[in-house]
Amino acid sequence: QVQLVESGGGLVQPGGSLRLSCAASGIILRLAIVGWYHQAPGRQRELVAVITSASSTNYLNSVKGRFTISRDNAKNTLYLQMNSLKPEDTGVYYCNAYYDDTGEDYWGQGTQVTVSS
Repeated sequence: QVQLVESGGGLVQPGGSLRLSCAASGIILRLAIVGWYHQAPGRQRELVAVITSASSTNYLNSVKGRFTISRDNAKNTLYLQMNSLKPEDTGVYYCNAYYDDTGEDYWGQGTQVTVSS
């Protein structure tokens, strides 16, 4: 059974930091294109950071220099370090694993991030 379990969300003041984690079971993250998506209230889900099986990374312009995506292959876990958080970063963050050779696509349940004073 495949599971992606996110954690690390919470309430933080503007300018603060959070680290999100996505622990995977039943799949091998290093073989996938894995990413973090953000869904703000009333908005569509958007990709904010992605890391490929070759460890190439890419970021949404609005988070470049503030967010860092990383992967621990030994722990089969994906991370998103979020610094200098802004109120517009508020929303639910989902991790996703996509295998481009098979089309398999997996999602976590999401973790809520609220940036507010």
